[in-house]
Amino acid sequence: MSDPTRPPAVGVLDQGPAITFPPGFLWGAATAAYQIEGAATAGGRTPSIWDTFSHTEGRTVGGHTGDVACDHFHRMPDDVRLMAELGLKSYRFSVSWPRVQPGGSGAANAEGLDFYQRLVDELLGHGIEPWLTLYHWDLPQPLEDAGGWPARDTAARFADYAQLVADALGDRVRYWTTLNEPWCSAFLGYGSGAHAPGRTDGADAVRAGHHLMLGHGLAVQALRASRPDAQLGITVNLYPVTPATDSPADADAARRIDALANRFFLDPVLRGSYPADLRADLASVTDFGHVRDGDLETISTPLDLVGVNYYSRHVVAAPVEGEQPEAYWRAPTCWPGSEDVRFVTRGVPVTDMDWEIDAPGLVETLQRVHRDYTDLPLYVTENGSAFVDTVVDGQVDDTDRLAYFDSHLRAAHAAIGAGVPLRGYFAWSLMDNFEWAWGYTKRFGMVYVDYDSQVRIPKSSARWYAEVIRRNGLAAQ
Repeated sequence: MSDPTRPPAVGVLDQGPAITFPPGFLWGAATAAYQIEGAATAGGRTPSIWDTFSHTEGRTVGGHTGDVACDHFHRMPDDVRLMAELGLKSYRFSVSWPRVQPGGSGAANAEGLDFYQRLVDELLGHGIEPWLTLYHWDLPQPLEDAGGWPARDTAARFADYAQLVADALGDRVRYWTTLNEPWCSAFLGYGSGAHAPGRTDGADAVRAGHHLMLGHGLAVQALRASRPDAQLGITVNLYPVTPATDSPADADAARRIDALANRFFLDPVLRGSYPADLRADLASVTDFGHVRDGDLETISTPLDLVGVNYYSRHVVAAPVEGEQPEAYWRAPTCWPGSEDVRFVTRGVPVTDMDWEIDAPGLVETLQRVHRDYTDLPLYVTENGSAFVDTVVDGQVDDTDRLAYFDSHLRAAHAAIGAGVPLRGYFAWSLMDNFEWAWGYTKRFGMVYVDYDSQVRIPKSSARWYAEVIRRNGLAAQ
């Protein structure tokens, strides 16, 4: 007999039969440069906005920084061997802009490029496909000092940087992602201030979002001209947005958050326009005067693929008279023009980030992108969960994370069955790392990292994922 007091198991689809993914499905794991590399001043690298932010008192939990992180810069060959032992078919990594182009302009730094050349060669030597992300939030500090992403010139600088990386690695790297989660760069970095550079201005956040996409379009054009065979895309973090009730007010709250979370980026990149309702919602914030003739054509330069990062669902409601609106991540200015929307919790299982576990939302998200926007191949470029991990007798038994991956991979398979052209999946993350403003207090990795000794311990989820890759599917549950 079911327990009516127990929350619905929204994190799990029907589990039971063994499932097999299509031949050639790309199995990988992902990381980001500032989160794992360390070596913050090695080989000519200069500060990024995350160096400055993390060294500013009160910005990160415990004052943690990425100065050392996982020391991947020095331990890279061993880390690649570990990837090979896990059977990864692809590795999604980001290039540190201030390592490759100190200051954000001018010639490439040969020592910085050498690290990525060695990384790519090491990956290829182990039969692992490199998947390169050009920007995962580490803007060179001098570019921020000159205005950052709200300044139009940063988009041009990004295209120049993309060209430098393509010149060095384009002969060996097939898959390229321009930006990772521009929503976070724009709205957490310039709206709420929860992420670097820590600015709090809604109009700046909107301008930053536009110039990030403009930089994406310019970079795609540069890469296409020099590497016509490359597979080019962008990675966006998407959420199904659900009204808490069927009331018109809650439905409008969901529409507003969907516009800012999803359509702000999907529409310009894949349709070449901003949604009319988004423009109306933001009328009190900006007049969109920063959008110039030709920008949207550049932003919507044709792509070869779309990366989707998925973690959870947003359930939202209109404000209740006399109550203070709930603050998303205690930072309502993540949502300029929609600060009064309440984010509702449903009492369902959550991760250590307090993100609700909702595997069916991945099916909804992938179907929506395919149905409403594009026939391009889709990739889940990030999906994962933070939980509290404990080492016992040299082992980490992370059953919660394993269950999370299982349910979301079954969701990915269901999306394929529904006709979505999903071509690959990248687990977030390969290893525990610097979790941005949370420092080292949150662990997303399949591999446990002891930050004092830098010892790596594959968790139960890593061994399970290796078996998933080996069989190209999931065993019966």
